[in-house]
Amino acid sequence: MKSRKVLVGFIITLVFSLLLAACASEPEENSDSNSEKSTSQGGDLVIASQADAVSLDPHATNDTPSANVRINIFDNLVTQNEDMELQPSLAESWEQVNDTTWEFKLREDVTFHDGSVFNSNVVKANIERILDPDIGSPVAFMYDMITEVQVVDDYTVRFITEYPFAPLPAHLAHPGGQMVSQELIEEDYAAMENGEEPSSVINSNPVGTGPFTFENWQTGESVKLMKNEDYWDKPAMLNSVTFKVVSEDLTRISELSTGDSHIITPLSPSDVAEVENTDGMNVQRQESSSLAYIGFNMEKEPFDDVRVRQAISMAINKEEIINGIYEGAGIPAKGPLAPGIFGYDEQLNGLEYNVEEAKSLLEEAGYPDGFSATIWTNDDRQRIDTATNVQAQLAEIGIDLEVETVEWGAMLDQTAKGEHEMMVFGWTTVTGDADNGMYPLFHSENVGSPGNRTFTVDKELDSYLEEARQTADPEKRLDLYSKAQEKLVELSPFVYLLHQEYLLGVRDEVKGLTQLPTQLLQLKNVSLED
Repeated sequence: MKSRKVLVGFIITLVFSLLLAACASEPEENSDSNSEKSTSQGGDLVIASQADAVSLDPHATNDTPSANVRINIFDNLVTQNEDMELQPSLAESWEQVNDTTWEFKLREDVTFHDGSVFNSNVVKANIERILDPDIGSPVAFMYDMITEVQVVDDYTVRFITEYPFAPLPAHLAHPGGQMVSQELIEEDYAAMENGEEPSSVINSNPVGTGPFTFENWQTGESVKLMKNEDYWDKPAMLNSVTFKVVSEDLTRISELSTGDSHIITPLSPSDVAEVENTDGMNVQRQESSSLAYIGFNMEKEPFDDVRVRQAISMAINKEEIINGIYEGAGIPAKGPLAPGIFGYDEQLNGLEYNVEEAKSLLEEAGYPDGFSATIWTNDDRQRIDTATNVQAQLAEIGIDLEVETVEWGAMLDQTAKGEHEMMVFGWTTVTGDADNGMYPLFHSENVGSPGNRTFTVDKELDSYLEEARQTADPEKRLDLYSKAQEKLVELSPFVYLLHQEYLLGVRDEVKGLTQLPTQLLQLKNVSLED
């Protein structure tokens, strides 16, 4: 069983309220027997997604389109429910044996899609692969506190950490911690010895223990999965799932309207009314663990001056962005963490909207007439509109802002190198724990590509984040995270804009669909109505 301290901490703080609106309509009461609909198992669910998966190797990428496919092929040791509470999956139970040792008891009735057995050796092989520098996994930072994986017996495994790390079970629920067939891992290493790139074997034929098996991937077009008839848990209701790449918003709406797709993701807030006003389809809403923000490059003038950063934060009306661009699908952010995340401080006082105070701060910083700067965004519809809105709002305090749209890959690379001044960005706290919501973004060791693209370096903040991840006492962690959030309001490396509400367009015949606050779709219990 889980240790009482950790369990209490998670239950108290990880509860996340769902807001699922406009559920699929039931048959009308007057329907005659010939027109009544019934829900039955089977069928092919088609999901129109904005982007294709990048990789089907869970250790190779950290993006949502890939994860949405992979969570159906692979399982984690630990999973999350709709309230972000941790639940058993491939691990039946876990406990913290001492400050630096966690013990997990594994299920004994699980086999991979290739027939190989899941056991402690598989867990050891997966974690060691993630941490292998030759693999270069972008999720290695999630597990780099693990110094050793000990196989106690076939179905008992221990993780030894460099320091006490309370969020380890939550990190093992991250999509990057999904378990891959050990036989496939060995084949992938063999291919590497023959000159192939890491992931080449796994990516071409992913093998997990999940409710669906891999069928085919037509790059840039679709990924198809088939029901795993031998799933260790309750089998899926669908026969298959097809993830179809449909990049244009309006084309996705058309797919939903014609029934060529059953679900479209994401649904733009601008298109909500059209879906809600069209027979046969509805909008599903989900509060999220995400943060939309504007980040500053704190190494460049004038953003190296905290008064300038605070002035910009105070000059931006977040409600105008939420209501005008996101159509109300979000709540204002005071700091980096969304409600429901362990460590979220509901008493936190953010910087309030105050244009006159913003002008005073700019004058105090030596910019009474403002200055010129550039803000970067990728081609996401809401982010471009946000940048344009902020451009107009900051003009009121004398800041002449140029909006530049940058290709997503180039934006990631160039912001990691510090070539930007301001940027519109986002982050999702996937684990439901404040460590994942702050440590990658603000600790000085993570400057650049690991996540700290504002180049925040502050010893006091570092100490809060380090101590919080190295103590098992939930109450002490909460206090440290509260102090860290207060410090981040003061430092203002971000303009904390909003916690977006995730939107899905869904055909009425889809039943049993849920979406986690991490944006990941839960498909095992989905059925299609006849």
